[in-house]
Amino acid sequence: MTNLNVKVTPESNEDQLAHALYNAYQEKQPLQMNEWVDLVSDDETAYRVQDLLMQFKNQPLGGYKVSLTSPQTQEMFDSNEPLYGAQVQSHFVQSPATLSLKDNLMEPLAEVELVFKAKEDLNVNDTLEDLQRKTQVSAGVEVPDARFSDWFPSLSKYLVMSDAAVGGFVVYGEERDSTDLSMEDFTNVTTKLYHDGEQVAEGVSSEVLGNPLKSLQWLVQKLDAQGKTLKAGERVSSGTFLLPANLTKGTWKASFSHNFPDVVVEVQD
Repeated sequence: MTNLNVKVTPESNEDQLAHALYNAYQEKQPLQMNEWVDLVSDDETAYRVQDLLMQFKNQPLGGYKVSLTSPQTQEMFDSNEPLYGAQVQSHFVQSPATLSLKDNLMEPLAEVELVFKAKEDLNVNDTLEDLQRKTQVSAGVEVPDARFSDWFPSLSKYLVMSDAAVGGFVVYGEERDSTDLSMEDFTNVTTKLYHDGEQVAEGVSSEVLGNPLKSLQWLVQKLDAQGKTLKAGERVSSGTFLLPANLTKGTWKASFSHNFPDVVVEVQD
């Protein structure tokens, strides 16, 4: 089992990066990638920096986001598996939501996902059917946002992980029991993303490891390997159906099949 709760000295690279990320998060002043890229060069270090960053935020944990859940996005970030980012509770918001480019965000994107909510603690041995029974699901728009300037798609995988997987906000819709959908349904949920009424992208849930429940299962197993548990009440944004779009001012709407209500995000200056 990997122990991420290691003590670091104030002079360590991990501590320096975590403090810099926290300051950028608080002050909305981006870091320059080239000044930090060589400080983190493996998964374990990156997740330790993420843990330190979450400690500095000192806010209740709301859940997680999973990234790199398609071959295309893994190739973009030179990875052979997904990665996750812990997210504070206040950054999971219900649709319709309003976000401010000035007050809330730095360089945001828009992704379309399914969001799971655990009805009970999830276990490393849970099958996909177990996870389906133990969760609720909703449609969602995830808003990745980095503490680095000009970050997408050139930010290194390790800095993505350190920066809580470039977590911004997760906007989720009406939640329903995951058992309302069949296992086959989870593989073919379709979505269309609109900005001010114009379609900008479309996608399908099979892009997420073939089935978003597999993304949830990966996360539960990854957390267990790090001595953590995905607990009742926590949410998971499970991975994007489509390549992200730049989130700009205006009304963003994601429409889904399988009777999911639309998810709406109003973006202001």
